[in-house]
Amino acid sequence: MQRRRLMISGLLVGSGVAAAQAPLPAPSDSPTITATQPRFNVSLDRLQSEVAQRFPLRYPVAGLLNLDLNAPRLGLLPDQNRLRAVMPVSASGAALARNQQGSFTVDFALRYEHSDRSLRAHQLKVYRFRFPDLPHEAVDMLNTYATPLAEQALREVVLYQLQPKETAMADLLGLRPGSIKVTEQGLSVELITQPM
Repeated sequence: MQRRRLMISGLLVGSGVAAAQAPLPAPSDSPTITATQPRFNVSLDRLQSEVAQRFPLRYPVAGLLNLDLNAPRLGLLPDQNRLRAVMPVSASGAALARNQQGSFTVDFALRYEHSDRSLRAHQLKVYRFRFPDLPHEAVDMLNTYATPLAEQALREVVLYQLQPKETAMADLLGLRPGSIKVTEQGLSVELITQPM
């Protein structure tokens, strides 16, 4: 194992790792593999763009109203190694006189799913709904749905899916994504030696 690690390090250093830094020409916000510690980075803008493609989502509630979730606004929590998502919500239906605009917030950690090469949300912490124009009793009733709604919308959601061209060099060297670190700029994903 130590010998394999040294061999990989030697290959990275010996090749100047220019290829590892940019496997293929790509936009500046694409993930890049860095030379010193094998890892790749994904910017917050790139994550936001990927997540936005999975919304809006509609959830009917007890046949009385619909909750429509729009694309969340993502934020970085590097001190906690988590992300935050502020979820805009529109409530409409027979139980309401008019459409209501609100939001709720979710913090979550990340994990790597090898089967489809994706980064996914997990370990959700859900905060209460905020609907400024609804009576407190109505908001309290809606909050009974906040956690299940967040879990349906975000639990195990694909935040980013790695493309083969983005990990071509890592695959060649027998590396795979390991720990995921939330930084001030986005995500930094360590590349580790695949088990023999």
